[in-house]
Amino acid sequence: TRYRTQHKKRPLSIDPPPPINNMMHYTTNNTTDGSSERLSLYPAYSKTALQPPAHVIRNIADHNNQMAAASRDDEETVADAANTLAEWRGNTVPEKEAKALRHVFDDLQDHFGYQRVDPRVRFNNTNLARLGNGGTWFGDLDFTYDIKGDHCNLAYIGMDVCVDLTPKLVHKHGQPMLKDYGKTWVYVYLRQLTLDKVKSYVKTGTGWDVSDDGTVFDPNRNLVAIEAKMHHQTGQPKPSVWVAKDKNASEQDMSFSRIGTVQDVSSHPSQQRIHRGVGIFSVSMEVEGGPNVRPTPGMGCEANLCFTLVSLRTWGITDCVAPIVHAPSKWY
Repeated sequence: TRYRTQHKKRPLSIDPPPPINNMMHYTTNNTTDGSSERLSLYPAYSKTALQPPAHVIRNIADHNNQMAAASRDDEETVADAANTLAEWRGNTVPEKEAKALRHVFDDLQDHFGYQRVDPRVRFNNTNLARLGNGGTWFGDLDFTYDIKGDHCNLAYIGMDVCVDLTPKLVHKHGQPMLKDYGKTWVYVYLRQLTLDKVKSYVKTGTGWDVSDDGTVFDPNRNLVAIEAKMHHQTGQPKPSVWVAKDKNASEQDMSFSRIGTVQDVSSHPSQQRIHRGVGIFSVSMEVEGGPNVRPTPGMGCEANLCFTLVSLRTWGITDCVAPIVHAPSKWY
């Protein structure tokens, strides 16, 4: 159930992370941080509909024949690139997807937050499908990264966040609260500016305005809390936690090691804190509409974004954020 939440007063702040270098490296292993995703291919040339003057039709026809041959060669090159497989942390994926995975997961580039004002990524429009027999429509977002002029598709984005692994109040006045916290979902805290930037990219890429439902806003610190889902069932990849080996290391020597899944880490008392770093998420969209008419932007509906935590790169523990300890007030 989606609801609008009201902030419980609490002092919150997020310290900027250390600078990120393109040459960051990580400990590799056979555990995956995300599943393989299909790569969407884009046309090699943009399509135009220009009518040339009659006296140059012959020259245009010759030119078109040359362009068609070049287009066929280029399309074959694109197809070959799409069919070329590469290894990424024990996963065999298309080469361009492996490039995007390294860009986002390994180099931590073009994530939303402190690193860049405008990340070089485009949010792509999604075809909404109806969930069950109701009026809720659903679609997964995918993203196109501009990596030195090479456009690579991926199903994940990164954001500067704090992930809350602190214990929660399970019952209050005999009523269950925050059910399955740390197993199926966690609170993620981020700057209001960061979330606003993500929402603006959604608007630009898909046309949809994004609702504030399901977020907890702290006007004193300009922070918001969102509920991030996590895979937990057998056969699903659980989100991994990677920690900096030496927080005082130079940019060139900064490296991370995997310490387990979020579910495992949150069960250890020493790790039941708030972890600051870069969270990597898959994102889906839900829109309320009619059971027989697919909603479209401009119809007066807003989209709800659903974030699923895939992986966490953490600089360490922070004491500058006071966690939510019980369910905030709800308006139904």
